[in-house]
Amino acid sequence: MAAKVQSIINMVEKLAPKYLAEEGDNIGLQIGDPAAEVYRVLVTLDIDSQVVEEAIQEDVDMVVCHHPLIFKPIKNLRFDNPLGRKIAQLIGNSIAVYAAHTNLDSAKDGINSLLAEKLDLREVEVLAPSSIEKYCKIVVFVPQGYEDQVRDALAQAGAGWIGNYSHCTFQTAGTGTFKALEGANPFIGIVGELEKAEEYRLETIVPERIAAKVVKAMLKAHPYEEVAYDLYPLLNEGPSLGLGRIGKLPAPITLGELVQQVKATLGLPNVRLGGDLGSKVEKVALCGGSGTFLMHKAAFKGADVLLTGDVKYHDGQDILAQGMSFIDAGHNGTERIIVPVLAKYLREKAAEGKLEVEIVESRVNTDPFQTI
Repeated sequence: MAAKVQSIINMVEKLAPKYLAEEGDNIGLQIGDPAAEVYRVLVTLDIDSQVVEEAIQEDVDMVVCHHPLIFKPIKNLRFDNPLGRKIAQLIGNSIAVYAAHTNLDSAKDGINSLLAEKLDLREVEVLAPSSIEKYCKIVVFVPQGYEDQVRDALAQAGAGWIGNYSHCTFQTAGTGTFKALEGANPFIGIVGELEKAEEYRLETIVPERIAAKVVKAMLKAHPYEEVAYDLYPLLNEGPSLGLGRIGKLPAPITLGELVQQVKATLGLPNVRLGGDLGSKVEKVALCGGSGTFLMHKAAFKGADVLLTGDVKYHDGQDILAQGMSFIDAGHNGTERIIVPVLAKYLREKAAEGKLEVEIVESRVNTDPFQTI
């Protein structure tokens, strides 16, 4: 089955929900028609002129990027400036563009979580929580013999997921009563007569943001014409999501050893840093891209070192003044790790949906900096 632009969007937004984006961030579909068919998708960190040429040469129908092509409002669309030229080329070759920016930074399995995982950090926490998942409980009454069918529908729609477990429900047996009135088409029983049916009370937990989708899936799978169900708001709080991560290394090491680990892990020939290379570090704060704005939160949480990119002169002085070291591994260097991970994720989701779409990774190095 051919994929649509919207199919790819749905996949990305399941990984990086739009509500996680920072205020003012221009994410989402920037060029293209959601209903257009897609056979090849290019995944990239940025869209520069070389990536546009690559997309054309690779004959892709869609580009999924991290940094938005269009970030600030456009007052005109002139083809004699770099942005206008890129937009013209993309539209002229019918290439859609979708951007997942700060929502991908903050996501549970996004850039910052990936960075923490690659450094093997333990006891990882979100450095700047911006969203806490809210839950509700869904209770539905199901006739005997259909409980598995409804449970599967709930789970497939996203209910009953707790940590590394899915299909988490509780069921109790009971007797349901109802009388079908004139005009009804009952699945069980006879119009005008009181019916007593052996039923199960099936209950589970569901994120509030997807409750409507889960209810729709449950109603579709349920055999009854009229379904009895309840939704209860819960005080349970799910995981915090947001920018940055902080955690502990498996054991204390020197700043110099951590620098070598960062270079090897991220495939970087060099990094910038501040601090005593011989000092011991254990608690690491990090933020992919430009994260020096999180220095105060990192210091408050007791970080020994801040790993990020784009450290400015005075910011470096301020970080050191707060008793922390820093490693500037570059904006590109701390974020490009997401490209192969996102491409792999899209391939897996496309295979699950039996979609005929090829996902390719950009081979262009979009880092504007080089060292000699």
